Amino acid sequence: MKWSKALIPTLKETPADAEVASHILMIRAGIVRKLSAGAYSYLPLGFKVLKKVETIIREELNKEGALEVLLPAMHPAEIWKKTGRYELLGEVMIKFNDRTGKENVLGPTHEEIITDLVANNVRSYKDLPLTLYQIQTKFRDEPRPRFGVLRSKEFIMKDAYSFDCDLEGLNKSYKKMYDAYCKIFKRCGLKYIAVEADAGFMGGDVSHEFMVPSESGEDEIVICASCSYAASLEKAECVKTQKAKAKEQKLKPIKEVDTPGMSTIEKVSEFLKRPHTNLVKTLIYLADKKPVAFLIRGDNDLNEAKAKRFLGCDILEMADEADIKKATDGPLGFSGPVGLKGVRIVADYDVEGSIDFITGANKKDKHFINVNIDRDFKVKEWADIRYITPKDNCPKCKKKIQIKHAIEVGHIFKLGTKYTKTLSAKFLDKQGKEQAIIMGCYGIGVNRIIASSIEQGNDKDGIIWPHSIAPYNVLIIPVDIRDKKILQATDKIYKDLTKERIDVLLDDRDQRAGIKFKDADLIGIPLQIVIGKKAVSQKKVELKLRGKNKVTLIDQTKIVEKVKKEI
Repeated sequence: MKWSKALIPTLKETPADAEVASHILMIRAGIVRKLSAGAYSYLPLGFKVLKKVETIIREELNKEGALEVLLPAMHPAEIWKKTGRYELLGEVMIKFNDRTGKENVLGPTHEEIITDLVANNVRSYKDLPLTLYQIQTKFRDEPRPRFGVLRSKEFIMKDAYSFDCDLEGLNKSYKKMYDAYCKIFKRCGLKYIAVEADAGFMGGDVSHEFMVPSESGEDEIVICASCSYAASLEKAECVKTQKAKAKEQKLKPIKEVDTPGMSTIEKVSEFLKRPHTNLVKTLIYLADKKPVAFLIRGDNDLNEAKAKRFLGCDILEMADEADIKKATDGPLGFSGPVGLKGVRIVADYDVEGSIDFITGANKKDKHFINVNIDRDFKVKEWADIRYITPKDNCPKCKKKIQIKHAIEVGHIFKLGTKYTKTLSAKFLDKQGKEQAIIMGCYGIGVNRIIASSIEQGNDKDGIIWPHSIAPYNVLIIPVDIRDKKILQATDKIYKDLTKERIDVLLDDRDQRAGIKFKDADLIGIPLQIVIGKKAVSQKKVELKLRGKNKVTLIDQTKIVEKVKKEI
């Protein structure tokens, strides 16, 4: 491809709404253009990268025996209501009525659709195992789209689904996909970490996320440098520590105190001159519309994913002011466990053994001090329901942990029969008995691979692509196209590389060399061949590897051989 015939609209300035490196560089390098909040057009360079990523994904999944399909993006709302996820996803789903008045949604994911397809086409154990996948556009009405394609309303995903007769089959299918994911991300040039993860609204028991460490990542992962433990922040376990019990201490009498306008941990701590660790938060939630009080030490935060897993509920949401009043007979900001009736109490392990602590008194501007468990209220349920912190130790080896930001590029789940039972996806086993199909689900954010690659591969001058997904592997830069001898050398090298089916871009623009070099570094093609005066006088060209300062002089007759070795 010749630059003069291409559409590569590079920009000098940083876009006003771009916050992270990938977003800035994808705009400046002419990879994408924003249409509206959360929706982007892929220009020719970006489209080539997209297709190279998709090709890697297809090759690795096909090797594992997965079969590609293409499912509708428009779904009848009815099928989502059957599984309960219509209500669960709520406003995230983009909904509309067609001309007949029938309600539809634009698919945020495809579990319901693929399960319905299999339910109507798989009959016997002889049809299993089966793994189907697609590369499809998804839609979610993100309230705050940002970071370019990292959090958008419209995005491209690869989603695969395995169907097996039993758990043993599911485990084999899951392992195949896990291994395929490792190969995919490695081939895409990503430095990634596979972590234990929470299944979230997808459901299922076992889940792993594939994360790319990056300061721009909105997710956080927990890593232990001393052992192999790695988990998402939502999944990471907290070590239960041994603490003194209240009955072994001389307890102070409980006392109600005035705390005017003090409805936060910070304000109460400062006002009463007690550390955060001496306060216990009482957080009122609705679990499937029933009130639950979670007790968390003042210096910790509730991990809603853990709390939801412990309760086994479908929907867990923070109670509003009216629900808190109904549950505690007190106002928002002053909830406490003492005197609480008809409300399920679940306490975090870190609260166990707390002595003479402070809680809300379920009265406006009132708190209790010197509160103690068993004496002043009872706790029947204890659980790990808080977020792990850098002060905690690894749950596996008890050594120090690190918490890092990361970008999620893939997520795999063992779903079991969550969807197949609800949507009647069954098969006849060897005994002729009807059984629910066992299911797994495997997603990859195709757009996110591109953005993650840029987050990991960039410098002050622009993008540094890995060869595997670069829009072009080689960029030829003739310093002066008006020089006939330079142009002749350029034309020969361009044709020789093209004959070898090497993806090459020729910057044939009549521009100053400085502009060409700036654009070359910005778009990040891995190999730059610079053809100048030496190409004519010494029959040599300059070969530069993007991201490295070293420039090598190569004989013109050997440049094709050298390029083939590099890529």
